[in-house]
Amino acid sequence: MTKVNSTRCGCRDVFHAFLVKNATYDSPLEIPCLQLEMQKPNKLISFTKALHSTDYDAWVHFYEDDASFERLWNRPNIYLPILKRFNGVISPDFSVYRDMPLVMQFWNIYRSRAIAFWLQENGLSVIPNIRFSDDRTYNLSCVGIKKHGVIAVGSHGCMKIFTERAYFQNGLNYVIETLKPTTLVVYGTTPQDVFNPYKEMGIEVLQFDSEFMQSRKVVSA
Repeated sequence: MTKVNSTRCGCRDVFHAFLVKNATYDSPLEIPCLQLEMQKPNKLISFTKALHSTDYDAWVHFYEDDASFERLWNRPNIYLPILKRFNGVISPDFSVYRDMPLVMQFWNIYRSRAIAFWLQENGLSVIPNIRFSDDRTYNLSCVGIKKHGVIAVGSHGCMKIFTERAYFQNGLNYVIETLKPTTLVVYGTTPQDVFNPYKEMGIEVLQFDSEFMQSRKVVSA
């Protein structure tokens, strides 16, 4: 669906309508739709490290504490020139916890899509990050994302605890069935029992170590 984002004279844009000025929307909640992305990341760098890095041959990710990248939501224009130096971006991973009020979970999914849309509007390649909590968010996590493209998920912190692993696996099954991606970018571990079925379906799984995993490798070396 389409919607006109009107400008209210004299009103401060506190909900950042400018991010979705030219957007089309999906679902009754009006989640911004993203363009299909087919490019694949060669390596990843966190948003925090990207701010001071001169190695631009990487994709920027936001798999870190929300406080580290809330500033992107607050002042996106300041960080746009920095992000443009890199190969692309994986859309922001705002937290979606099961114990958060559901409206806040929906809000964070919206915010990720709104920033992703705005970055695409400004010429950046953006891989949509899919974040969900439980079955109340599975559907919305896929809204606005085109099928048969490249998507990303974060598995870090979701594998060791049985309950968390089950929620992750159920949600990811829903995502794969709904979006039918050609490539799945994974930040974190990729246990065979969880990810091998996707590989057998012909989906390319690109795994990238989390910073915690990288630090453990350094310690054990």
